[in-house]
Amino acid sequence: MTTLEITYIGGPTALLTLGGLRLLTDPTFDAPGEYAVGSRTLVKKVGPAVGVEEVGVVDAVLLSHDHHPDNLDTSGRAYLGEVPVVLSTPSAHARVGGPVRGLAPWEHVEVERPDAPGTPLRVTAVPALHGPEGSEPLVGEVTGFVLSGEGLPKVYVSGDNASLDRVREIADREGPFDVAVLFAGAARTPLVPDAPLTLTSERAAEAATLLGARHVVPLHFEHWGHFTEDGPTLTKAFEAAGLSERLHLLSPGGSVALPPLS
Repeated sequence: MTTLEITYIGGPTALLTLGGLRLLTDPTFDAPGEYAVGSRTLVKKVGPAVGVEEVGVVDAVLLSHDHHPDNLDTSGRAYLGEVPVVLSTPSAHARVGGPVRGLAPWEHVEVERPDAPGTPLRVTAVPALHGPEGSEPLVGEVTGFVLSGEGLPKVYVSGDNASLDRVREIADREGPFDVAVLFAGAARTPLVPDAPLTLTSERAAEAATLLGARHVVPLHFEHWGHFTEDGPTLTKAFEAAGLSERLHLLSPGGSVALPPLS
């Protein structure tokens, strides 16, 4: 089986190399700073470990949503103009236009693989909820992704999903998974004060079990002020669930190949 290489850039941003293709999640390349979002302010505390110039050209961007700066900041938005295709939500296409292709849940596209002509990578948009049930009018539309193809590991990229019900639906329809890239951190803002907007560490561990994921790489659990859980919290939760061997907690700039080469 071909391996997936994941390089952690920072926040929600990672470079995924799979089937000869380079895919970038939620581009955020700004330096630390403050972002006004309505009456709220989001604070970025740490810049990317890998600069936009080092990332270079990619084949596609997997954009969970465009309307929050911690998932698409100023430099990330400018970067979209250099990308052949950006896969995201239908509402992102309406707002951003250009290279954005909006996918409804369970809609898919196929991307030709340079390593295996005629056996494309399938990218399927999957449901996500950026908060508790009923919060979508406040938090907006988001999406996750499933990556699959002949001879490739099956990969789930959660985006800013907080719902285990959505994870269960995806697992029932598409699982089991070789790799789960889970946006965690238990993000909280005054917009929805009583519930996390992304997976808690405990829910991330439960999601790994639901998905049957052999390997889990967390993203989006640090580098912004609105996260309430972090790497040590993830480590503790996965230990408590008996899943420590599945967790790959990368340092910024670090990479991992999954499944490991034998």
